Amino acid sequence: METESEARHSCLKLELTQDTSEIDSSPKQTIFVMGTWFPSRFSLSITDGLDSWLCNASEEDVRERASQWDQSVSEYIDFAEKYLGFQQPHSVYRFSDAGNGFRRLSWTFEKEGITLEWRWRCKPSPDNRKTTATILDFLMDANIRLSEEVVRKTESFDRLKEEAQKCLIQSEKLSAEKNEFETVVYAKFVSVLNSKKAKLRELRDRLSKQEAKGKLPQEEDASTDGTEPYRTESDDDVRSEE
Repeated sequence: METESEARHSCLKLELTQDTSEIDSSPKQTIFVMGTWFPSRFSLSITDGLDSWLCNASEEDVRERASQWDQSVSEYIDFAEKYLGFQQPHSVYRFSDAGNGFRRLSWTFEKEGITLEWRWRCKPSPDNRKTTATILDFLMDANIRLSEEVVRKTESFDRLKEEAQKCLIQSEKLSAEKNEFETVVYAKFVSVLNSKKAKLRELRDRLSKQEAKGKLPQEEDASTDGTEPYRTESDDDVRSEE
């Protein structure tokens, strides 16, 4: 036996499709469809604000319908919930008279290029006020839960925004400190580099001067030691006569 804890709930404000015979300027009819979805069955409570109807699809009913459409029970339930939990924009919804106060809820869908239609017969509610009140209570509770969720999300967003702002300020501070550090380090590096360059130039100049001084005497000695006295023929003649 399926329990209430297994159920999912939905409530759809459904705008019905007008017949072509109706005047275009006439307002669209709106109904509220509250669904209670179990794994193998479902129930619908419907109201137009004045009258209300019920549809209880038993396990046997769902199994038979699913077999007709070559679907499993779970697939059939999910498909029905899809169309009665949220109004599908391309589907034609109708809630037509079925006689003796009964109504027939139907909706269309496309399958392999063919337009198909599902229909469920709804019986008049034995207590219109109670059924309508149940639907309104569900809508009010859902609205309260949604409002509370919005408040929580807003507060959470504000906290995240505040934290993000703090992180941004911290990031900008760290970026400024990083730039300042890099500027100081770069300035020191340039100063050290220039000092090293100056020392290298000084050493180069000293080496150049030393090389210049060392080469000059060597050249003079070489020219003196390697030069023989110049002799003329007259000198030789004089010595021979002696």
